[in-house]
Amino acid sequence: MIRKTRPGPLRRRAALAAALAMAAVLGAGGLWLYTLLRANLLDNTTGRTELAARKAAAQLDGHAAPGGRLPAPESGVDLVLVRDAQGRTVASTGDLGDAPDLGGLRPPGPGAPGASGEDSRSAVLPPARPGAERRAVVAVEAPGGYEVYAVTVLGDVDDATRAIALGLLAGAPPLIGFAAALAWWVTGHALRPVTAIRTELAAVTASELDRRVPDPGGADEIARLARTVNDTLDRLERSDARQRQFTADASHELRNPLAAVRSRLEVALAQGNPDRESVAAALADTERLQRIAADLLLLARLDGGPVPRTEPVDLALLAAEDLARRPGPRVPLRLDAQAPVPAAGDPARLERALANLVDNALRHARTGVVVRAATESAPPADGRAGGGWAVLEVEDDGPGIPAADRDRVFERFVRLDPDRGRAGGGTGLGLAIVREIARAHGGEARALPSRGGGSGIRLVLRVPAGGP
Repeated sequence: MIRKTRPGPLRRRAALAAALAMAAVLGAGGLWLYTLLRANLLDNTTGRTELAARKAAAQLDGHAAPGGRLPAPESGVDLVLVRDAQGRTVASTGDLGDAPDLGGLRPPGPGAPGASGEDSRSAVLPPARPGAERRAVVAVEAPGGYEVYAVTVLGDVDDATRAIALGLLAGAPPLIGFAAALAWWVTGHALRPVTAIRTELAAVTASELDRRVPDPGGADEIARLARTVNDTLDRLERSDARQRQFTADASHELRNPLAAVRSRLEVALAQGNPDRESVAAALADTERLQRIAADLLLLARLDGGPVPRTEPVDLALLAAEDLARRPGPRVPLRLDAQAPVPAAGDPARLERALANLVDNALRHARTGVVVRAATESAPPADGRAGGGWAVLEVEDDGPGIPAADRDRVFERFVRLDPDRGRAGGGTGLGLAIVREIARAHGGEARALPSRGGGSGIRLVLRVPAGGP
């Protein structure tokens, strides 16, 4: 039973990343917005304050206001006052005795250092006392040596910026939480097929290799992952089926010679004086066991072994040497090779493949076997332009192989006539070894009809050509 697990760290990391990203965006954006709005409000207030100061300076016309009173300023400016050259307040929109501390702010004055042609100065003064508010002050020169100061309390500006800051701080947590929840939901929805794939894959066991993970459809990465997993499970199931069949066939093939050896030895021991015929038969069965074991070991090496070494080899010469090592075959052997046939491969393994093909043909031929070696050009579809193939053909005039069974003869322990293989001394692995050697060299092994159209069979081994 598959235990349901808690949400994985990927989902939590996605939600955390979304929350952090939203917090960073809100922090940077909020700070930028707060700074921009505060500067804009302060610039507007300073501009209104300066305008009030200039209006008051224009109204002086070189003389202080009568009675020391100035008309009330407009646009929210709180105070306008006029000072003479000695720094005394001579006119004001309020009481003359209530002139505030201006923090030493003075107009630039004509030719003042650092004035750069400006005829006004502004400053934001801190609160004069605890509980008071900041003030924006603008100082300008007036005709007659007077100085005009306009003062605006920044309470509205501070209230507006404070409201903006509180709004941003209050809105940030819900937005961050929403981003995290959205990332959590989206990630969970996206990973739901992955969870189904993982659950089904965890249920696959050696006894249930036919199970497959669900395919969510589409062409995204998860769908391709599901199809790749199913393709892998298909190959694993086929490999397991071949392995089971191979094990069963190997056990069957080994059991019969072992039983025969045991029975012959038991008969020989029961006689007290074993005859040579029983011992010879037991020896023949033992040799058959050795051949089966050697072929099984070779197949195991071909299945999981390294890529065969590649060196130049002449298939025509290889075929000639093989035929020369067979004195007095059951039927005549003939070599058909008009010129050297260069190939690229492992000479020992190619020699073994050729020997297996010739042995198989000799067991089934009626009157003769023909071994051909030739070079074949590769069609463009093979992707070997300019390389081509080196081909070995072994043809016999035996009973042939039905078209439906021409691929099966290269499977392990497959005999179309079970008794014929055992009688001829075959292990049922010879053609399977030929096919594995061909595949290891990047080639193929096939069974084709006889060239003459008779009842025989033509076994073809193709490997990459080598040499010039």
